Amino acid sequence: MAKPDLLIPAPMHPRVAAALAAFATVHQPWQADDPAAALAAVAPRVRGLAVSTLAGTVDAAMLDRFPALEIVASFGVGYERVDAAAAAARDVIVTNTPGVLDEEVADLTLGLLLATLRQIPQADHHVRAGRWPEGAFPLSPSLRGRRVGLIGMGGIGRAIARRLEGFAVPIAYHSRHRRDDLAYAYHASPIALAEASDVLIAIVPGGAATRHLIDASVLRALGPAGVLINVARGSVVDEAALIAALEAGTLLAAGLDVFADEPHVPAALTAHPRCVLLPHIGSASEVTRAAMADRVVANLEAWFTGAPVPDPVAEAAALARRAQAARPA
Repeated sequence: MAKPDLLIPAPMHPRVAAALAAFATVHQPWQADDPAAALAAVAPRVRGLAVSTLAGTVDAAMLDRFPALEIVASFGVGYERVDAAAAAARDVIVTNTPGVLDEEVADLTLGLLLATLRQIPQADHHVRAGRWPEGAFPLSPSLRGRRVGLIGMGGIGRAIARRLEGFAVPIAYHSRHRRDDLAYAYHASPIALAEASDVLIAIVPGGAATRHLIDASVLRALGPAGVLINVARGSVVDEAALIAALEAGTLLAAGLDVFADEPHVPAALTAHPRCVLLPHIGSASEVTRAAMADRVVANLEAWFTGAPVPDPVAEAAALARRAQAARPA
């Protein structure tokens, strides 16, 4: 039986190509002297795509370039750059890599929260700049006495909440639905959660449904002593409103791992003394990125060997079930 042709359209973790080669013919046109020609030559027979953020948007136009396409395996838990609805309309399944990065992102979130409140990067700079002999570093805000609200209570949100329990702080959340298995206080809107919180942590998917979910009204509700932590997507926060709140002093501080126009970060944020800024590294450890790569491979291998696909996204779940039911037992 011929090996399926699989395409990696942009640089990706090297484990993916190495593992896929065991059961597929792997094409990486970006390595060719003429990438456009290499892609055009293989496109008619490509049956699977392995994509990361570097691949750009997998929209209807891109999907139409691959008439034999069956599956798009996305590297990451967020898949807003893949038009999963357009894929489903073409009977193309979309998968992601949930679960394997939950604990890593949760660890980073707590680190970012503490760094923002206790001004750890600023204190480090104080020492490195030789300013300690001139005087002690100023007293910082604290996590003590604060109420923490999470916007989003999926796998990562739950992992963050479990860690926060160890800090003995009140925890509340907002999500599309109340979680009956959680004892944390639930609030029906982001504004209501912000009003009840001193720290707001965003951990929801990106995309049109959550664009500017945290806007000027939510930031006003969080208040002048409030701290925003965003480990979701840059689109979730109205960045202009955030900058205005920080500059006006109607918000105390922000810890951001994501931005509206990555990798470009507004000068108003980089210059602000109470912002801690990271280059979208929530899951960026060697261990977790390797696990994500392995999950991309697992989804593709399952599809092409007739096994149940581990991680179909919501828009692809019904398609995956139908495809599995149609296969011989």
